Amino acid sequence: MKILHTTDEDPFLAGTDNMSWLHNHIVKLEDAAIFFCRQGHAHIGIDLLEYELHPNTQVVLLPGAIIHMSNVSEDFQASHIGFSKSIFAEITTRLDPSFFRFLKENPCITLPAERIAHIKGLSSSIEDLFNDRDNAFRLLMARNFIQNFLLDVYDKTQRLFIQSRPEGISRQEELFKRFIQLVHKHCTNQREVSFYATELFITPRYLSTVVQNVTSTTAKSIIDKHVVLEIKALLKSTDLSIQEISNKLSFPDQSFFGRYFKKHTGMSPMQYRSTP
Repeated sequence: MKILHTTDEDPFLAGTDNMSWLHNHIVKLEDAAIFFCRQGHAHIGIDLLEYELHPNTQVVLLPGAIIHMSNVSEDFQASHIGFSKSIFAEITTRLDPSFFRFLKENPCITLPAERIAHIKGLSSSIEDLFNDRDNAFRLLMARNFIQNFLLDVYDKTQRLFIQSRPEGISRQEELFKRFIQLVHKHCTNQREVSFYATELFITPRYLSTVVQNVTSTTAKSIIDKHVVLEIKALLKSTDLSIQEISNKLSFPDQSFFGRYFKKHTGMSPMQYRSTP
């Protein structure tokens, strides 16, 4: 699972394999990552959304994404690149916020044939650098490779997706997208609809109406789904105690935390942690 944990000594990681470290696990990425499916197929969940991976699928994941993989074929192989939050912040500091929203909403893209060589070249170059420990310019070159890749993705995103999106997106749809962004950012310590309504400068009642109109579900249920996913990731991918997880997510006490989790999953945190 080392691809998910960069360090000061190794701020980037790379490899090509079957990604067994992710099979049937829920993992919260601390850093950014790029995956490219070379062969086979698998099912991947990213922040409560589900996608199918098959050859030539590119995945760009922002720091904080929660992912899990299942239904992996025996011949599945993917290239993967992980790079630290500091590298990600440095190379994207001047990019428009709409780009990050696009990546959050569209992490998986199947590339056309003419784009395959680009991602394969990036994967091979980064993997060679990762293994070339004696290269004096190893980190600088890796940063440049990743920056060039993201700038190219940004250019294609701006020209092919953002600038060409249909006119007339409704105010309610725009508010809903902003609500989801806020939930991703704050759900670890804010679980009430009123907080998000305040951030959006609207009333809780209007926010509830907006979410109901756009998704046919409630704002509170969306918040709770994200919170439960955070809890599951912490239970499965860390050694934090139940009390420590409860504190980390700002629950008033461990008992309340346990009741909250059981209400939404049907099992206690300890039971969930012990399940294969």
